Amino acid sequence: MPTLSSCIFSNARAPLSLRHVLSGIAIAGALWTAPAHAQETEAAPPKVSIAAAYTQEITDEAVFIGRGEAIDQVDIVARVSGFLEATKVEDGAIVEEGELLFEIEPDLYEATLEARKADLDKAEANLELAKLELARKEELLRRDAVPVSERDVARANELEAEAQIKAAKAAIQQAELDLSYTKIDAPFPGRLGRVTTSVGDIVGPSNPPLVTLVREAPIYVSFAVNEKLLLNVLEEFGETAASLASSDQKPDVFVELPNGSKLDETGEIVFIDNRIDPLTGAITIRAEFENASRLLVDGAFVHVSIQALEPTQQLLIPQAALQRDQRGEFVLVVNDKQMVEQRYIETGDVVDTAIIVTDGLVEGESVIVEGLQRVRPGVAVDAIVASDTPGE
Repeated sequence: MPTLSSCIFSNARAPLSLRHVLSGIAIAGALWTAPAHAQETEAAPPKVSIAAAYTQEITDEAVFIGRGEAIDQVDIVARVSGFLEATKVEDGAIVEEGELLFEIEPDLYEATLEARKADLDKAEANLELAKLELARKEELLRRDAVPVSERDVARANELEAEAQIKAAKAAIQQAELDLSYTKIDAPFPGRLGRVTTSVGDIVGPSNPPLVTLVREAPIYVSFAVNEKLLLNVLEEFGETAASLASSDQKPDVFVELPNGSKLDETGEIVFIDNRIDPLTGAITIRAEFENASRLLVDGAFVHVSIQALEPTQQLLIPQAALQRDQRGEFVLVVNDKQMVEQRYIETGDVVDTAIIVTDGLVEGESVIVEGLQRVRPGVAVDAIVASDTPGE
């Protein structure tokens, strides 16, 4: 027969078992209801942003690496030797044609010129004497007072005196020319480089240049075009390589400066070389720019682009939609059933934030631009049109 103490312990265990049972029921209910919520969450399609493929008029262009080339560039060298007496310009100065740049000490050349003039006076006096002597000999010969040989000598002396006059006049011209070379002028307008000599230096034809002068405007930009593209351009414009440079109908040429800004000028083709380089398969073309802003510099590398005459309709999509794998470039398309399709495409040039599609899409098809990492081909999506995409 159970004791009082055993009944107390037995009753104490009973409520504990009941609590365990209730807890188990609650846990079982929670485990039963959890999958339903999870299934509802998984069933919600992922949200993505889409943009429609659109068409736009695009002017085709080809881009090359070009280099600025001064139309005129010259090293100013002293043509006569002497002490540099004066420097009339500063480093980097802009000069006009005929402007005085340097002066070489002229004293020696002035003295030489005076000596050559004196030689001419002497030669003229000798000629006068020779003429008188010839006249006397001819008179004596008529009287049979002298042999013919003396008359011939007198005539030869006269001819020699005339030659001495010609030589004296030529020497004067040379002396005047040397004297003029003591003043060094700018042969054309342009900008100077660094002056390499100082007043008092001895300068001459064998010494280094005094300064370099470059014509800044207009200026050439030369670039190389492969033979295939050249033929395409010639066929489009109906010209030959020889006639394109002088034709009224020729492509515009544009330049992008080294800092990425566009030159606010249009250049024109003025020269196409007469042969293709066998090593590169390219031919040199030269375009001329007014260069009023002086932003094109001799020797600078720039991007050169040639545009077609007429724009064409091109299909574009945002670059954000483009993906690549080992097979090539592709996009994720959302069809009319809101399902994702993978579509391999062929692309062309980049236009701002968009890219040209040459094959694989048609106008109006929607491509995913945001949320690409949340979807895969064959799943349904909740597509929202992106408001800041091109063509919208």
